[in-house]
Amino acid sequence: MAKVHITNVVVLDNPSSFLNPFQFELTFECIEELKEDLEWKMIYVGSAESEDFDQVLDTIYVGPVPEGRHIFVFQADPPNVARIPEQDAVGVTVVLLTCSYRGQEFVRVGYFINNEYSDQELRENPPAKPLFHQMTRNILASKPRVTRFKINWDDTPANGAANGTSGTGLEEDNGMMDDGALDAQMNPATSSSAAGPSAGAGMMAQQDDSSSMALPREFNENSNSLAMEC
Repeated sequence: MAKVHITNVVVLDNPSSFLNPFQFELTFECIEELKEDLEWKMIYVGSAESEDFDQVLDTIYVGPVPEGRHIFVFQADPPNVARIPEQDAVGVTVVLLTCSYRGQEFVRVGYFINNEYSDQELRENPPAKPLFHQMTRNILASKPRVTRFKINWDDTPANGAANGTSGTGLEEDNGMMDDGALDAQMNPATSSSAAGPSAGAGMMAQQDDSSSMALPREFNENSNSLAMEC
C-alpha cells in the first residue's frame, strides 16, 4: 500500500509567458512517517521523437516526512530553449511531475502544454527561428494523466522491487481521460500522427497509432486545480 498520496495539484500562473517559471502547488498525504526524503522532479519533454530532449527542470528533496497533510509550491525555471528542437518549439508538449522514495518512482503526473505565439500575425506566419519571448505557455490543468507504480516502502525485500520504477504502472481514472478521449475532445479532426517513444509519450501511453497530441488554438480551460488521489 502506498504511503504517500497526492490529493491535489494546482497549476499557478497559467497561462503564462513561455519564459516564466513553472509553478505547481502540490498537496499530499503521508499515512505514516517516512524517515528518508521524497525526491520530486519536474521534467519538460522537449520533443515527442526522443527522450534525449527531455530536460529535468529541477529536483527537490522533502524529508523526513511526518505523518499528515503537507502542501508546498514546486517552482522551476523554464527549459533551456537551446535544447529544444526548432520544429518542436511551437505546439503541444508535456510537463511531468514525478516523486520517488529510496530511488523508486511511485507516482507520475503529466500535463499537456500548448505553446503558441501570443501575436495573431506570428501564429499565422510563424518565423523560421522560434521567438520564445513572444510565446505563451498554456497548461491543460484540468486533464492530467496520473500513473502509479508499486514500490518497496520498507527495508525488507519485495518481489519485483528494484531501484528506479518498479512494479506495474496503474493509471488513475478519477477525473482523467485516456489519450484517445482527450484528443477527441480537444481536436475533433484527429490527426493521424503519433507521438514517439519519449518519456512524455511513454507516460501518455498512446492507445493506438491513430492517437494524436494535436491541440486546438485555444483550450477550453475550466480550472487550474484538480483534486486527485494517487
